[in-house]
Amino acid sequence: QVQLLESGGGLVQAGGSLRLSCTISGHTFTPYAMAWFRQAPGKEREFVSAILWTGYSTFSTSTTNGRFTISRDTAKNTLYLQMRDLEPEDTAPYYCAAAAPPLRASVMTGDAYDYWGQGTQVTVSS
Repeated sequence: QVQLLESGGGLVQAGGSLRLSCTISGHTFTPYAMAWFRQAPGKEREFVSAILWTGYSTFSTSTTNGRFTISRDTAKNTLYLQMRDLEPEDTAPYYCAAAAPPLRASVMTGDAYDYWGQGTQVTVSS
């Protein structure tokens, strides 16, 4: 059974930094891509960033580009999201997701992902 376990969330003041981690286990495939999404209360799920598991292409949005950096350690089966200059608007649970090959949709959409973590809460105070 594939599991994604996130960690690293917490409470931080505006301008602060956090590093999220997500470890995938129980899989028998090499992920095509992994990503971070977030969903603030009352809002739709929002793509944050994605990375191809082999190769090193990354994808992000203008909202977080330059402040958030996605990376992965294939030996540790772990995905990371380094977040800096956090803003209150970044407050949300953050979800890790994994796409098994073949890719079915853009890596910037939730439809591409087959497996999801339970989420880790990020709260940024003003």
